[in-house]
Order: sequence, then structure tokens, then C-alpha cells
Amino acid sequence: MQSSGLSHMSLSLVTDYEYGISAIDAQFHRPNRAAIHLLVEKDAVALIDTGTNSSIPGVIEAMRQKSIAPEAVVYVILTHIHLDHAGGAGECMRRFPNAKLVVHPRGAGHMANPARLVAGAIGVYGETEFRRVYGDIPSIDATRIIEATDEFRLDFNGRDLLFLDTPGHARHHNCIFDERSRSFFTGDTFGVSYRELDVDGREFVFPTTSPVQFDPEAAHASIDRIMGYDPRYAYLTHYGQIGHLTHHAEAMHFLIDAHVAIAQQGKNAPDRQSAISSALRELLLQRLTQHGCRLAQNEIDELLRSDIRLNTLGLMHWLDHPAERFKRL
Repeated sequence: MQSSGLSHMSLSLVTDYEYGISAIDAQFHRPNRAAIHLLVEKDAVALIDTGTNSSIPGVIEAMRQKSIAPEAVVYVILTHIHLDHAGGAGECMRRFPNAKLVVHPRGAGHMANPARLVAGAIGVYGETEFRRVYGDIPSIDATRIIEATDEFRLDFNGRDLLFLDTPGHARHHNCIFDERSRSFFTGDTFGVSYRELDVDGREFVFPTTSPVQFDPEAAHASIDRIMGYDPRYAYLTHYGQIGHLTHHAEAMHFLIDAHVAIAQQGKNAPDRQSAISSALRELLLQRLTQHGCRLAQNEIDELLRSDIRLNTLGLMHWLDHPAERFKRL
């Protein structure tokens, strides 16, 4: 694994892997929090997830440094439509005139008409913060949208990409199996793994239960489905390539159950949000100690604060809306 030198950007902005796969830092809140994966196959390019509108100039610059023209982008693929993954999709479609957007059927309508998607995000973040982070979310011409149903196969310039419906984090979530590299692009289904938490080449992975469609049974099933393909690597939007997948799958199963147990134990607490948040923090700190993490506690808190907040809100929604757990978006 090596970083590509970019003259006008941080040297850590692009990480190149095998098989024409690169991770471009979406620069979402902080470095190395969200990745846009770029795939190159001969003279064609695909992007997997887009970050936000403010991420796209970095993508353009990374492509320029690699001598890739905007016209070479033939697919913009979304693992799901949460806006840290899909907020820049409209800007991508404007910048890349030959691209088709590939998205889960439950997300396609929201890309063509994002009003409900925007309203939901404003409900989580508040309008001021939403506008600051995400800006405007334009609609995308429906004729440029491809709906990737379960087991949909995309011929990417002779490279086979297989789409699997993988709910648990969201009901509009696909994971994409790249048969060339025998690896998955997992969005949020296989959790979150920040490179700052690596210890001697071993990654630390934990679930994301953010609002509003967390489903633990589906999450377990999706992880098992991914592992059924015996993948070499997973490419996480948060963040980049991870190996040791058998170990991480076991950890994810344990931590999903632990998140559910914490939610159930805290549901009647006087300050439920504080109780759940504190318990999640203690759980992750304990696991990180076992992992051998060398960061100071304040550094860990800074890295995980936003994830713990969103996981807490997602667990609270899960507790409060049992009838909606199987409702379509």
C-alpha cells in the first residue's frame, strides 16, 4: 500500500492499492474519516461512494494527477444513500457527463427526488449544520440512474461487479463484490475502521448503528453473506482497505449484540441518551485496550465522539420504533 503524491493536496489524500483500486479522502469533517473508492479498468473509471459536494474537487484533482479525464468516469456507484456516502452524487453527475449512477432500488427515487432524504438528514443534524456540511442536494435525471437489485451484475469494462442487498445499517444498502480483486466494497455494512486505531498492522472494526434503519438481525445476516464469498479484503467507506476479515466478522457479530444489549439496558434510564452513549464509549474503550491501542484516551474520544453520538441516536430510534423496523424507506 502506498500513497500517491499530489502536488496541491495532502500526501495522505490518495492511497493506492492493487487491481486499480484507490481510496480518495473525502475530507469529511477530518482527514481519513470517509473514503471515495476509485476503480480503474483499462480506460474506464468507476467511483464507489461520493462523499459530499465539497469532496468532489479533491476527486477531480486526484484524477488529474492520475491523468484521468472526467469523461472516463462511466459509473458512480453508491453503497447507500446516507449523505456522507451520497451527498456528492449530484455534483458527480454534473462533472462526469458520461457517468451512470448505480444505486439500490430503494435509494433510486431519493436520488431523483431528494426532498425526503434532505428532510430526514435535517431531522438528525438540524438545518444549519446540514446546510454547512452538505449544501444543496440536486435531483439526478432518472434516465441516468441504474437500479442495482440483489445479485445484479455490472460489466465494468470487462470487470464483473456483483451487487448484494445487505441491510442492517440501512435498507437501501448494497455491498459490491469485485471479482477481479476478490474483495468487497462494504459501505457501512462491515462497520467502521479508522487507520489511526491500527496496531502493528491489525485493524479495529466496530458497527455503525446510526439513524434510522438499524436492524441487528439483518446486520448479522449481511456479514455472514459477505463472508460466504471468502473475500480477501473489504474496502470500507470509513476507512479504506482492511484484511483479517474472519477476525473482524467475529468482532462485528459480538459488537452488534453488545450494542443491542446496551440499548435495552439503558432504555428506561432517566437520561437514556447519556446512559447509552456512556456505555458505548466504555465498551469501545475496553475493546481498544484489548486491541493494544496506544492512543491517549482524549485522542480516542476525539476520533469516536461523532460515531458514538450517531450510534446512540440510532439505537434510541430502534428502541422507539419497533413497528418500523421492516418498513420501506
